[in-house]
Amino acid sequence: MFKLIQNIHLYAPEDRGMNDLLICGEKIACIAPHIDIRGLEVEVIDGAGMNAAPGCIDQHVHIIGGGGQTGYFSLAPEVPLSRLLACGTTTVVGLLGTDGFVKQLPALYAKTKALCMDGISAYMLTGYYGLPTPTLTDSIANDLIFIDKVIGCKIAISDDRSSYPTKTELMRIIQQVRLGGFTSAKGGVMHVHLGALPGGIELLLEIAREYPSLISYISPTHMGRTHDLFLQGIEFARMGGMIDISTGGTKYCEPYESVLEGLNAGVSIDRMTFSSDGNAGVRRKDPITGED
Repeated sequence: MFKLIQNIHLYAPEDRGMNDLLICGEKIACIAPHIDIRGLEVEVIDGAGMNAAPGCIDQHVHIIGGGGQTGYFSLAPEVPLSRLLACGTTTVVGLLGTDGFVKQLPALYAKTKALCMDGISAYMLTGYYGLPTPTLTDSIANDLIFIDKVIGCKIAISDDRSSYPTKTELMRIIQQVRLGGFTSAKGGVMHVHLGALPGGIELLLEIAREYPSLISYISPTHMGRTHDLFLQGIEFARMGGMIDISTGGTKYCEPYESVLEGLNAGVSIDRMTFSSDGNAGVRRKDPITGED
């Protein structure tokens, strides 16, 4: 079945102006200012006044819901496909949060596969905030090698809810991610949740300085949580690393302002990404005392 979308403003992602899009099955077959396919059975859609752009990749979404941080009632629900599509997300990476007990990896894997069956691209991370690292098999490396949708591992540092991993423990996770990643040809990442405690990503900077070849396996996120943390992120990006800025949750300024600061500091736009931290668990604070 052919679909022809006419007169649509196309971003790919650069601005390509007004174009027609010919879709064959689930693939875009042709893009041109004017497409004429007379003689074929085709559904014609008038795209006047609408925009078309590539789907977004969101690498940090709690697709089965974040853990409850103020009791069982505060467990976040699964994210529906409609919520992802409403944000323009067509590729998502699911992960666990503070909770690796009620929310577990088998359920995360099942939700990941369900989203794929619904028609979008979905992947997942093994592990969660803390240590010891939960896995679907007997190791992080084997999760990457034998579990089709696993592309990395999550851990948390500089957060009062973390397990306070040491530099050596982080390097052991990187070793597992690296071995599993190149054996499975997935690349592999250690995706690192950052809290607001002093120290920030100093452990990651130490690893990157001592072992520059490992920086591509390190993926720090929530880098816009505090200004001091983002300044460390600028240094990390200058060394060749990637820094991820959360569009939701706690942040010292609007995400685009962090990007502008990074650009002004000489960081390439290719070294900075956005993710939503969508569907995460949140703490409920007393409006008077500010306490949990």
